[in-house]
Amino acid sequence: MKLGSLDLESLRLPSLDALAGLSERDRRMLAIGAVALVAILLFGVMLPLDRSVSHARERLQKKRADLVWMQSVAPELASAGPAPAANGESLLVIVDRSARESGLGSSLAGSEPGGPGSLSVRLEKAPFDTLIAWLARLSQQSGVAVDSATIERAGGPGLVNAAIVLHQ
Repeated sequence: MKLGSLDLESLRLPSLDALAGLSERDRRMLAIGAVALVAILLFGVMLPLDRSVSHARERLQKKRADLVWMQSVAPELASAGPAPAANGESLLVIVDRSARESGLGSSLAGSEPGGPGSLSVRLEKAPFDTLIAWLARLSQQSGVAVDSATIERAGGPGLVNAAIVLHQ
């Protein structure tokens, strides 16, 4: 049967008669090749794929267990509120002391309480890198977070004016 220029007769697989016509050596080589092909498919593709799927399932189970645990402790953490300062200092004292320790004391232009656990701080001509390091230190050591920040250039290279709202 011909389909366009493609002859379907030429696409037929060899029959058992054709295999029987091969020499003993050729049949042995063909059998060894078939076994090698099956081994490569089994050990090179199927087993690694199966192992990968098993690991993915284990990771998924662990993540689901973690999610269940996180959901169970979330209400407890939410009701606990923000962590107080370790020594009971007010937010104003913590911010003022840490700014001076970070070398930003001369840049502090003012601060105003903004509500319970909130403080607005203004800095003028503060080195940007020092300001960012100070905010990171406040967050890590005292649990103070930035609610909002407005930072503008202040003339010299690397100097900024900043208005920051912090809360604890």
